[in-house]
Amino acid sequence: MKLLDKKIYLASKSPRRRELLRQVGVEFELLSLRSDPARGADVSEDERPGESPLDYVARVAREKGAFALNVLHLRRQPLRPVLSADTTVTIDGEILGKPADRDEAAAMLERLSGRTHQVLTSVALHHKDIAEQVTQVSNVRFATLSPATIKAYCATPEPYDKAGAYGIQGLAALFIEHIEGSHSGIMGLPVFETAQLLRKAGLQLL
Repeated sequence: MKLLDKKIYLASKSPRRRELLRQVGVEFELLSLRSDPARGADVSEDERPGESPLDYVARVAREKGAFALNVLHLRRQPLRPVLSADTTVTIDGEILGKPADRDEAAAMLERLSGRTHQVLTSVALHHKDIAEQVTQVSNVRFATLSPATIKAYCATPEPYDKAGAYGIQGLAALFIEHIEGSHSGIMGLPVFETAQLLRKAGLQLL
């Protein structure tokens, strides 16, 4: 099965995911989900009691895609594959979300300093009768960060819209001693695994 219309819907606000899809030649239309606290989020990203980081990231990615698919049906928009994803950082079995302020960002970086943590990115694809999902896990080791380094990094805009308070594609690349896994997965969209999902939906890649 090949798609006559090779464009997909991307249910994500992440500029990193957009960049990675463009890098491999995937055309997409954005389906942004609401996250305004005053009006309520379209998909809750709150942890559930007893939920593991793996279960959490998979659930959120899956629910984002299912919600976006329902929106398409309600709007009667052309049906195309819907790609959704969620990324989280975990250490000691605890999820580190996006920091609310500079103090929280500094506390997260202090915790990651000199240690190995995990970055989990789950990708879900919905299209007609297809509902596929894959979760990619990478191990990331940080160098030991001095208080001055943490303070300087937290004075930049980088930490505040990213799980774990850092982005591997930016200045935080200076912190990373070693990774095992997927560089693009740590950015927010594992390209290899995503391509496999898109091919199942009929998208022709290289």
